[in-house]
Amino acid sequence: MRALQEAGVSQRRASFIVGQPRRTLSYRKREVLEAPITGRVRELADERPRFGWRRLLIMVRREVQIGEFRFRRIYRELNLQVRPRKKRKVRYLRGNVVAPVSRPNERWSIDFMHDRLANGRGIRTMNVVDDFTRECLALEIDYSFASAAVVRQLNHLVDERGLPATIRFDNGSEFTSRKMPQWGADRSVILHFIDPGKPTQNAQIESLNGRIRDEFLNAHSFSNIYSARQLAALWRDDYNESRPHSSLGYLTPKAFADAHEINIPSQLSVA
Repeated sequence: MRALQEAGVSQRRASFIVGQPRRTLSYRKREVLEAPITGRVRELADERPRFGWRRLLIMVRREVQIGEFRFRRIYRELNLQVRPRKKRKVRYLRGNVVAPVSRPNERWSIDFMHDRLANGRGIRTMNVVDDFTRECLALEIDYSFASAAVVRQLNHLVDERGLPATIRFDNGSEFTSRKMPQWGADRSVILHFIDPGKPTQNAQIESLNGRIRDEFLNAHSFSNIYSARQLAALWRDDYNESRPHSSLGYLTPKAFADAHEINIPSQLSVA
């Protein structure tokens, strides 16, 4: 290029001959201070070790403007790639297609999970999700959940949020006892039992269960049930208010819910 210009060839003609775009001739690399961004990425990755690059990028962009390719380069340099956990070999039967929801409180889903305290004693979690907003409505921890405890927790949720049109769950004894059908009949709430052996019919709560297991239960060791409850409340608030959700366009569940009106009755008849 320089030899052609010294020979009297114009810059436009010389660029055409060597096949180099003219805009690259005057390009100067901009000096960008990446140390603060790199430090912030490291801090977020340490706080949320199970977040991949997409969710970390959303978190960083809340504080500073950064391009995807630049972020991914920093992400690779810091060696922050998350290794997927090995899944158990479970045979799932394909279920029927579940009808979609179009508004908050149209359908809730409930399920239970098991874990252990540091002393080996078993505990259970009761997880409730709004299928439309993906909000974790409840993450209750106790040694066991009888049907009366399930009904009591649902009454608390109804006081805060109103009655759902449908509640979906499996065929556990907590839901098939006399108290749950009576509770649904008294409040005109449809109780939808999924088919046995088909957890895909309860996909929203299964997805939430995976996040609770991966980002909460596996990330903590609980000395007692009281500390487990405190950490569960903190995690639920973070999940609803800070954690980007991929199925919501990487909005938080609370931000997505705020864009939709939730009608809460002024007076509720709660047994």
